[in-house]
Amino acid sequence: MKQKYNFNTLVMIFAVVILVAILTWIVPGGEYQREVKNGKTLVIAESFKYIDNEPQGIGDILIAPINGFQDGAYIIIFLFVIGGAFMVVSATGAINVAIQKLADTFVNKPHLQKYLIPITMTIFSIGGSTFGMCEETLPFVLIFIPLALSLGYDSIVGTSIPFLGAAAGFAGSTSNPFIIGIAQGIAELPLYSGLEFRIIIWAISTGGMIAFVMWYAAKIKKDPTKSPMYEIDQHRKQTLHLDNSERIPFTINHKIILLLFVVAIVVLIFGILEYGWYINEIGGLFFALGITCGIVGKLKLSEIADNFKEGAKDMVGVALIIACARAILIIMQDGKILDVMLYGVSNVISDMHPVFASQTMFISQGVINFFVHSGSGQAMLTMPIMAPLADLVGLTRQTAVLAFQFGEGWINPILPTSAVTMGVLGLAQIPWNKWFKWMLHIQIIFFTIALALLAIAVFINYQ
Repeated sequence: MKQKYNFNTLVMIFAVVILVAILTWIVPGGEYQREVKNGKTLVIAESFKYIDNEPQGIGDILIAPINGFQDGAYIIIFLFVIGGAFMVVSATGAINVAIQKLADTFVNKPHLQKYLIPITMTIFSIGGSTFGMCEETLPFVLIFIPLALSLGYDSIVGTSIPFLGAAAGFAGSTSNPFIIGIAQGIAELPLYSGLEFRIIIWAISTGGMIAFVMWYAAKIKKDPTKSPMYEIDQHRKQTLHLDNSERIPFTINHKIILLLFVVAIVVLIFGILEYGWYINEIGGLFFALGITCGIVGKLKLSEIADNFKEGAKDMVGVALIIACARAILIIMQDGKILDVMLYGVSNVISDMHPVFASQTMFISQGVINFFVHSGSGQAMLTMPIMAPLADLVGLTRQTAVLAFQFGEGWINPILPTSAVTMGVLGLAQIPWNKWFKWMLHIQIIFFTIALALLAIAVFINYQ
């Protein structure tokens, strides 16, 4: 009997590390000069020069993932804390009983179920569009997956509600400070200018993503075996006791734990909006939530510790993938070929018609996003070059910002080098190859929409 090939994302990512290291022996070295403005390290557009390349050998390849761990420590530690905290909360039984109650509500009032996906995805999209909600979706994945399974959907639907909801808003950013704010600042545009057109883009992005997820959810509801996660989800249902008709008693302790969870979410949103909280603060909040819920749930201290370790252990594979993904960028930077790629892209665009130039900017930003998986980092790397380049080819700088926004937002959810994407898939236990095949169709549609919207931006002289 022929053995079925088992796709391994970690192997693929490390193969890319090796491939990039090989390129450092072939591609000539080059670099832009950098300058610090308002605390941001920006490239100087006209400063590129070829230099001696620095080929990366076997030792560099082996060290790069270690450096990748250090470079991505903030998101890796965050995943460990989130995984551990939710395992503790889950051990109290509060999440299971809450999902059971919600599922019963939707079963008894089926007309409400059709509003679940559009309303919740719109909420997450608003978060992505306004304050750049991205890493913050990670805790919600662990909430919506069991709810989706209880309602007859699959874990892909449960993951899509928070993750793709926020991603749609991210792609249609209206006032996202990490995308629009930084990019427009570098391009010397009025902050949050061009808002009217971006609101239209947000509506298209959010509406399209909701329609896709609802179409898929209806298909799975009708025939669960069509889900690429069917076998995995059957096991997950048993683990979460979602296939059990036994009613779990709703105790006062469960109610207190759920109240604590709601309070934590409110504090999370307030902290982000009012105090600019990020990974460290959010991680500390959920660490405290896990311990508090464990005590309220009458778990022994040893049980809290064991469950926390078990939840964190589940994130080890994702941590390795993130470290190797970071290693790709480290190899490119150390080998002096990252700036060469950016310089080559700018040369290609400089001879194009404005429509094709805007679309090539978008594609180029998507390619660069594969290696530089930080919206603010990518803006500081590319916009000092793309903004003046837009002037040369007859584009408005606002259109150059839009091309960057699309390349960062609509392509990120499918990239295996994105720490957030792989973190979400790790929490959801969805293999990247299954996610890629599932998302490919909507990715092609959004890719086409982005090309069309950029052409419109050129024709209306988008300011």
